[in-house]
Amino acid sequence: MAVRREDPQVEISKLIYRYATLIDGGDFDGVGRLFEHAVLDLGGGVLLQGSEAIARMYAKTTRRYDDDGTPHTRHVTTNLIIDVDETETTANSRCYVVVFQRLDDFALQPVWSTQYLDEFAVVGDAWQFIRRAMTGHLRGDVSRHLLGNF
Repeated sequence: MAVRREDPQVEISKLIYRYATLIDGGDFDGVGRLFEHAVLDLGGGVLLQGSEAIARMYAKTTRRYDDDGTPHTRHVTTNLIIDVDETETTANSRCYVVVFQRLDDFALQPVWSTQYLDEFAVVGDAWQFIRRAMTGHLRGDVSRHLLGNF
């Protein structure tokens, strides 16, 4: 008996939203696993591939706080548009993301905004990220969010 999958739009939406949950939870290994089959295009010719490389990049660039191991952020995903091909084996999407951050001495505020351009494919019996490009960055005060000079 074949396993019945959910609607592709629902499965793909869950992948996109899972990223926000993982990054906000400080689970960079989980983020890496989410992009196991993907190329991550950070712009400027920077491409990352593979779970370990992607997890390592997030660990090197995103500040986590000792009190709970998270970056004290909320990635809010909006304007999600998903296009699934007629065979329901590949898809692409685009959305906007605004990252909010708050600390005891840092008022709640948007610190970053970008657009995700994603590609997906069915791998085995599940939808997976194949590519994510991050474009159109709008930077706020990332001094408490990112490590290094971005």
